[in-house]
Amino acid sequence: MPYTAMYRKFRPRTFSEIQGQDHIVTALRNQIRSDRIGHAYLFCGTRGTGKTTAAKILAKAVNCEHQINGEPCGKCQSCMGIQKGVLTNVVEIDAASNNGVDNIRDIKEQVKYSPQEGKYRVFIIDEVHMLSVGAFNALLKTLEEPPSYVIFILATTEVHKIPTTILSRCQRYDFHRITVAVITRQLKNLSEQEGIEIEEKALRYIAKLADGSMRDALSLLDQCIAFYLGKSITYENVLDVLGREDIIFYDKLLDDILHCDVESMMQKIEDAGNQGIEWSRFVTEFLQYMRNLLLAGTNDLGMDALDLSKENLDMLQQRAKQLDEAILIRYIRICSDLLNKLRFSSSRRILVEVEFIKLCKPAMDIEPDIGTIKDQMRQMQDEITQLKQGIMTKTIPVESTRLQNNIHSQEKTGTVEEHNDRKIGLEEFFKAWYQIKRTLPVQIRSCLNHASVLPGEEGSVRILFSENDLVEYHYVERNLEELEKTIKNLLHGDIRIQLESYQEKNEYDLSSIHMDVTII
Repeated sequence: MPYTAMYRKFRPRTFSEIQGQDHIVTALRNQIRSDRIGHAYLFCGTRGTGKTTAAKILAKAVNCEHQINGEPCGKCQSCMGIQKGVLTNVVEIDAASNNGVDNIRDIKEQVKYSPQEGKYRVFIIDEVHMLSVGAFNALLKTLEEPPSYVIFILATTEVHKIPTTILSRCQRYDFHRITVAVITRQLKNLSEQEGIEIEEKALRYIAKLADGSMRDALSLLDQCIAFYLGKSITYENVLDVLGREDIIFYDKLLDDILHCDVESMMQKIEDAGNQGIEWSRFVTEFLQYMRNLLLAGTNDLGMDALDLSKENLDMLQQRAKQLDEAILIRYIRICSDLLNKLRFSSSRRILVEVEFIKLCKPAMDIEPDIGTIKDQMRQMQDEITQLKQGIMTKTIPVESTRLQNNIHSQEKTGTVEEHNDRKIGLEEFFKAWYQIKRTLPVQIRSCLNHASVLPGEEGSVRILFSENDLVEYHYVERNLEELEKTIKNLLHGDIRIQLESYQEKNEYDLSSIHMDVTII
């Protein structure tokens, strides 16, 4: 026999088999028992939560010859015909590919004819939000006053796209995302029926990845079983097959962001891409991690909302103590905006890389909020601490071999104040210029952002301000000693600085000096 996917093999055939939608199951059974059946239903909710399944069970129940407490018997001719898809009384239409006015006109023609078998003709229109405006208008009158033997069941994942004129004519039922606990329990039961040995921790992880969808959970489980056919499946096996990392991965990713270790962060993004992870899923999982981190920082207030092991919970609580809540909310805001951008982007990986670099650099925020300001202050404090200790981390990329040697020298002396008198080369200076600015006080750094930097004569450096930036020019001029001292402490040497201002726009070739200069 050909293999049948688990989500098809174990599709519920009665209301009692539907998981996690008790509020809907109870209402529908009560209507059938009391013979108070509506003429139009709207089933809405995310994918894989049971909308189409419930619609087919409802179609069976209303036509069943031997109903049992509102449930279809599953044995009569009507139930068997609907189950096999051969009963003409039940018509299932995919609005994604049949969304025109002509398709709805065909339905209106079929509505005229009473059922050949059973009591009702049931029309199930899946993904109904895909219907065109004309098709909705054509459906409207029939939906409002159908014959007594007709029932419409509309199913959609995007209820906001349904016209209010349609909504007002239907009984609406919202299918909730199924909880991790319910999905885990169902996966365990079905695994036992199939004779599959799998760790409960692995099942729970699959349930989390399913994001409230029972169908997705069964598909993921099927994938793991196929890879480890005939073997016992562990949590680590599931991680290998599904190409996901657990909480430790995202904790290390956040650590890279906090330390502005762009190189290590990009490597993790590279690893995720090589594993074939979908970028929206990657960002969603990181958002979920940060949400858990935010709740873990609320002490006992958010503990009930966290579905984590004690080990992971302890890890999150320790990390939460190191973070300001406003900074974490900034990260959540940027990632939430990124998730929306990914829906319309054709270069998803590039977008993810750019936005994650933005997480490392609060100065890039166009409209800084309190979280951005606190993140900048945190980074500055880290840099000050590192300078006091004479230890430089990967906060800022350092390319110059000589500069790296100077840093190692600082580690040995234990202070940044000690240095050898020497002349700093232009190449070394420009490669360290970004780092120099980051080490300066905020006011000087802000002023220098208005300047252009050029090599000068005899190994000097020219810092140029336009006549529109004379305020910044004079502030840097007053604090020139602070700038020279910072360079000396950082690079262990001296370089001559020339401050200049210009009036004519074409006095210098600004196209070549608009951004920071790097000598190759």
